[in-house]
Amino acid sequence: MDHRSLGRSGLSVSAIGLGCMGMSEFYGPTDDEQSLATLAAALDLGINFFDTADMYGSGANERLLARFLKGRRDQVVLATKFGNVRGPNGERLGVSGTPDYVRSACDASLERLGIDTIDLYYQHRVDPNTPIEDTVGAMRELVDAGKVRFLGLSECSVATLRRAHAVHPISAVQIEYSLWSREPEQEMLDACRELGIAFVAYSPLGRSFLTGAVTSPDSLAPDDYRRASPRFTSEAVKQNLTMVEALKDFAAAKGATSAQIALAWILNKQDNVIPIPGTKRIKYLQENVAAAAIRLSAEEVAALDALFAPEGVAGTRYPEAGMAMVNL
Repeated sequence: MDHRSLGRSGLSVSAIGLGCMGMSEFYGPTDDEQSLATLAAALDLGINFFDTADMYGSGANERLLARFLKGRRDQVVLATKFGNVRGPNGERLGVSGTPDYVRSACDASLERLGIDTIDLYYQHRVDPNTPIEDTVGAMRELVDAGKVRFLGLSECSVATLRRAHAVHPISAVQIEYSLWSREPEQEMLDACRELGIAFVAYSPLGRSFLTGAVTSPDSLAPDDYRRASPRFTSEAVKQNLTMVEALKDFAAAKGATSAQIALAWILNKQDNVIPIPGTKRIKYLQENVAAAAIRLSAEEVAALDALFAPEGVAGTRYPEAGMAMVNL
């Protein structure tokens, strides 16, 4: 497994990380034992960068990671997040970046994870009612206290990133980025390179759509949150599948799978970009890891760019309320 720098933190992480969200919520039935086996396999395959958040399963995902981390803590670069507030029954209570909440959320995550220090602590969503300087100031206090090593932001704007970076160095920005989610190419990728910040790409496989695994919303579990996504309506799926079929042909010509080409496309864009595909299954984990060895020429990257031209993608990546909480 190749490695990439996590900004200017001095940490070296696997070029492909592992997103753990789906192990505890959002994508149908969960199986902790299966997920624990997948986490262990990821480490064996060279992945050392694991991503979770306090809101995944309302803390369940962090507790799952705690089981995995026992006896392995020094082998793992662990990222978690705060900001999306949930109630005792999982209800969504909005976003908070107040200093008091930052401190209490960190302590709660440390307890659930069973660790003393979080390697990378992200603000999951920007709180529009709290100045970013106040939020990052509280996050800086966590670094000073030894509870957190490095800081990150998720789904922020470039303007917010610059303000945050002026308070304390930001090591990573995490934003959705894939063949069919190209917004970071407008400004954020250049800003991260300028500031020496790693760009962490979540949902690099388009929530499995780019793999060809989803051909109809009817194939999704009743509680799968993609059923509420504008990109997974019957009409959007029908239009977007034309690009996925072309991707399948492109991959076949390279002797690879669609998922592998989608990941290779990201890895061949810039050397500070780190995709974190999520999976609960070892089979798909092994497939994803193999993508790190695929090299694409500049012409092949350009061809994929054109194939997935943003104007040809049907549906926004979140419903209206979700889109209102990104790029703040």
